[in-house]
Amino acid sequence: MRIGKLAEATGATTATLRYYEDEGLLPPAERSPAGYRDYAADTIARVGFIRRGQAAGFSLAQIRQILDIRDSGHAPCTHVRDLLDIRLTDLDEQISALVALRETIARLRQGAESVDPESCSADDVCRYL
Repeated sequence: MRIGKLAEATGATTATLRYYEDEGLLPPAERSPAGYRDYAADTIARVGFIRRGQAAGFSLAQIRQILDIRDSGHAPCTHVRDLLDIRLTDLDEQISALVALRETIARLRQGAESVDPESCSADDVCRYL
C-alpha cells in the first residue's frame, strides 16, 4: 500500500510515517518501479502500536525497543509491563510535584490579596513573588 493510503488508514501524516521508517520503527518499505514506497498491510497494526505507545507516554526509543523484541520473535509483554511500572512511578512523581507547585502558587496568590501593588519597591520588582 502506498504511503498516502497508509497515512489515511492510520491517521498519521506521510511525514510521520517517513520519520518512523527513518528511525527504524517501521521496516523499510518496498519500492515500486516508479520509486514509490509500498508498505505491507500489517504496517497498519504496527503504526497503531507506535501511536498507542506514544499516547501512553513512551519515547520512540522505548517503542523501538519493544518492537525490536517482537521482531526478534519474542513477546515483549514483560518489558512493556516494566515500562508501564516506570511510567506510573514517573507520573506519580509529576503529580506530587504539580500538587506542591499548586499549593505554592495558591499561597502566593493568597498573599497577593493583602499587598498593595504600589508599595513594591524597585528592588523587590514585585512583592507577590
